[in-house]
Amino acid sequence: MHFDVVLKQAMPMLLEGLKVTIIVSLVSLFFGMLVGLLSCLLGLSKAKVLRAISAVYVWLIRGTPMIVQAFIVYYGVPIIVQQFSPNFIISETLAAVITLSLNAGAYLSEIFRSGIQAVDVGQIEASRSLGISSGRTMMAIVLPQAFKITIPSIVNQFIITVKDTSILSVISLAELCNQAKQYSASTYLFFETYILVGVFYLAVISVLMLLSKFVEKKVSYDRKG
Repeated sequence: MHFDVVLKQAMPMLLEGLKVTIIVSLVSLFFGMLVGLLSCLLGLSKAKVLRAISAVYVWLIRGTPMIVQAFIVYYGVPIIVQQFSPNFIISETLAAVITLSLNAGAYLSEIFRSGIQAVDVGQIEASRSLGISSGRTMMAIVLPQAFKITIPSIVNQFIITVKDTSILSVISLAELCNQAKQYSASTYLFFETYILVGVFYLAVISVLMLLSKFVEKKVSYDRKG
């Protein structure tokens, strides 16, 4: 076993990879929330076309592997765009953020829908009876409560997104697993390297799980109060 060698040599690379993993996950979750909220609102619309757009999006993303989505974004999209703009390229980081955002958005769409439907209908009816428009009711009354209800699920989605970044090593994203792969391939210290990677993931995920439990208890307490 050469854990001391890996700790000394690989630590800078792995920490850099961990930083990329966390940053890409945070950015992707932010945009995933925007995409998911938009998809949710389209899905709750009275217009059949808008509901269909949301349904097809969720169906496509949830029905295909993320690795396929990553290849389409990283390799397929540039080929199409280059027909009109020959110099167009897409970076590994941007492709990763787009892939993770679309993927998280499909699941967050369902999470937001459940949160909205959990809001007391009486509040919505009371708001409408006071002459407040449906759009303003949604923005001022429903969404704030729905967001509060869904916070634990959003944290759980962040955990999933952090782990999903490892898949994007296939498009050479310089995240934690990709850095580990490069180091272990040159030193053949696969076991020691990936044990350390596992420790990094466990540390980050454990913190997020504790955060999720804390938020869940607080939200549950506030709702009872």
